[in-house]
Amino acid sequence: MGKHVAGAHIVWDWNGTLFQDNDAVINATNAAFEEIGLAPITLERYRELYCVPIPRFYQRLMGRVPTDAEWQVMDTAFHHHYTLHRTACGLADGAELLLADWASAGCSQSILSMYGHDELVPLVRQFGIESHFLRVDGRTGPSGGSKAEHMVRHLGALAGAGVAPPRTVVIGDAADDAVAALHAGARAVLYTGGSHSRASLEGVGAPVVDTLAEAVEVAKGLAE
Repeated sequence: MGKHVAGAHIVWDWNGTLFQDNDAVINATNAAFEEIGLAPITLERYRELYCVPIPRFYQRLMGRVPTDAEWQVMDTAFHHHYTLHRTACGLADGAELLLADWASAGCSQSILSMYGHDELVPLVRQFGIESHFLRVDGRTGPSGGSKAEHMVRHLGALAGAGVAPPRTVVIGDAADDAVAALHAGARAVLYTGGSHSRASLEGVGAPVVDTLAEAVEVAKGLAE
């Protein structure tokens, strides 16, 4: 990795990016659907329709906005079943080496996830990669919303460590990662291995790649 990227920063997404949890997500989603009588869906269908805020995703499937009561039931069921299934999931192939190489090049990195903060931090620690990150932030407050304001707060908290939005690249698997990056003055690279299909990502305007190694290579150029 060239010296020219020293000082650049990557904000990594967690679910569907560093943490390959597609199986847990689709199992939890179908468990949530079962609670209100919806038929199960495939991962491919999920990736075609997924969006945030999450109630809008459910609207695409149901043909209407879920009621507040339905949302509460589905949200509770999703998080319960996700926790059960996530134990079988691991880091994306090659992720540990990519994190180590980025750090060894004199660059910094952090995690911002919409997964609950109290669940995220011990999970990152469990994989032995916490030391690679200046900061690990999960969601605080209600689930199901956009990452945009969280991104502003995340980068603001890193300003004292020399992290500047123009030299920051967000790597994530969702269109909302690019929206959040733009909102905070950063750039984004979107990865096809998670929650979105390539077609749904390509309409966002950020570079789209098929591997995390490609994502880091593109991030180098964007952060120069």
